[in-house]
This record gives sequence, structure tokens and C-alpha cells, in this order.
Amino acid sequence: MRILRASDYRSMPWKNGGGTTTEIVVSPAGAGLDDFDWRISMARVEAGGPFSIFSGIDRTLSILEGEGITLSIAGHETVELTRASEPLFFLADAATEATLPAGPITDLNVMTRRGRVRHTVRRLSLSEPLDFTTQATVTLVFCDEGVLQIGESPALALGARDTLWLDGAGQTLSLRPLAHATLFLISIQND
Repeated sequence: MRILRASDYRSMPWKNGGGTTTEIVVSPAGAGLDDFDWRISMARVEAGGPFSIFSGIDRTLSILEGEGITLSIAGHETVELTRASEPLFFLADAATEATLPAGPITDLNVMTRRGRVRHTVRRLSLSEPLDFTTQATVTLVFCDEGVLQIGESPALALGARDTLWLDGAGQTLSLRPLAHATLFLISIQND
């Protein structure tokens, strides 16, 4: 079990140069934009335009801040994504155009290299403890809002935008929100 603190994340330019992203974690460690197996990041999107193309990558996008984004993904109906929407899975190598109908947003991106690993992302709103057992190769808990105590120890807690990283299936964990918390449960599974 590792805790990744928001204050330790690194910022870097978007692949298409149109903005910056905050990289939460990448695997293997130190991998670049063209050779990662999986990557989790946040991006501040200030203006509409084309998404960066990532060949052979599957992507899930979720909204963390702002009123939402409208995506035109090649071969699909236009999608409006808001903070209340379920995370949206799509192919990162499909031409995708974004518009911001109500101003800038911050999003959460989970990307995996097709044929090597796959992922799922769930958004959960907690006011009661959550007990679960990991099922995937890697499980990450991204605390979007609030504070999550890990187990019984008040010394182990996730603040806003901190991430808990668990390796291997079969680990049992208890997450206890202090009042209320919103989190994303991310599963990464090797193919």
C-alpha cells in the first residue's frame, strides 16, 4: 500500500501542446507519453479543441471541476459529460473534439495500453464506511473531495486529490469518510 500525495504530482505539457496535465502516476515508472502501460492524470481544460491522439490507448474521462464538457468522438453520438455523469470510456486513438459550454473544467484521465492492460473506473459518493477486497492487479483510490481514513488509524488518511495505490488482488480494505467524501475507484488489470 502506498499513498501518493497531491503535492507530489508532477505537471507536464499536453501531448498536443494545448495545455498542461498533472500526472498522478504512470507505469512503468518514468515512462513517457508514448511508452506507458497505464497512466492516471488530471488536466485543466481552458478552451475547446481537439484531444491528443494516443495510438493503441483506451481512456476513461471524468469531470472533477466545472460545469462540463461536450465531446464529439469519431463514430459516436456527441456526449455531454458533467460532474454527475458516470466516467466515460472511449478509444484515445479516435479523433475527439471538445467544447466547453460553460467554461473551463478539470478532468481525471485513466489510460491503458490496449492488449497489455485494461481498466475500469467507478465514482463513489460515501457518507458511510466502505469495505472492499481488491480484484485487480493494481487498485487505486483517488479521493476527489473530503477526507478518507484508511482502516482504523486516523494517521492514515487521504485528503482531497490524494491517491491510495494497492498492488495485487485479495487485499481487504476499509475506507471511512470523515463526514462525506467523493472518490474514484480505479482497477488496472494485466491482459
